[in-house]
Amino acid sequence: MRDMLPHARPGQTIGLLGGSFDPPHAGHVHVTREALKRFGLDRVWWLVSPGNPLKPHGPAPLSRRMAAARGVMAHPKVEVTDIEARIGTRYTAETLQALQALYPSCRFVWLMGADNMAQFHLWDRWDWILRHVPIGILARPGDRMAALNSPAARLAAPWRLPARNSAALARAEAPCWCFINVPMRDISSSEIRARGDWG
Repeated sequence: MRDMLPHARPGQTIGLLGGSFDPPHAGHVHVTREALKRFGLDRVWWLVSPGNPLKPHGPAPLSRRMAAARGVMAHPKVEVTDIEARIGTRYTAETLQALQALYPSCRFVWLMGADNMAQFHLWDRWDWILRHVPIGILARPGDRMAALNSPAARLAAPWRLPARNSAALARAEAPCWCFINVPMRDISSSEIRARGDWG
C-alpha cells in the first residue's frame, strides 16, 4: 500500500488540510499557500475525504473532487491525496494515528479554518488531536470570535502560540496551536453549490 501513498522525506513537517472539497476553490488554495508561508511547513497534503461524518448529505464522488482539486491546486509543495479512502479511516483522530504510524520520521501539523475551530469540540476524540498534533488555524471572515471563544480554544488557552511566532509551529511539540489572521477570500463550497456551479 505504501507505493500508493504520498512520498515524504524523513524529518519533513507536513501540514494536513482535510475536508470534503465539495468543490475545491480559490479559498482552499489561498489558505494552503498562507499556511506554507506562515507556519514554516515543508509541504501540505490535501486530505480529500470520502465523506464528512458531521454533514448529513454525502459529497460529490471522490474521483470528481480529486480531479477538481488537482485542477485548482498547483504548487510544488502541495499534494492532493485520497489517503483516508486508501487507508480506510473516517475520523481525523484515526487518520492522524495511521499517518504517524506510516510516517514515523515525519512531523504533522493539522490545518483548519477558524470555522472548524468553533466546532472542534464536536469532533471525535478532539482532545486526543489537540494533545498529539500541533494545530494551525487560519481565520476566515466572520469566524474569529466564535473560534476564539469556543470550548476547545478556552481549554487549550495555555498552549496557544502567539501569531508573531507562527513560523515556530512546524517544530513545536503538541499540545500547541496557533491562530493567525490573514486576508481571506470570502468564498465557500456551500456558496458555490448553492449557485449551481458544481452540478
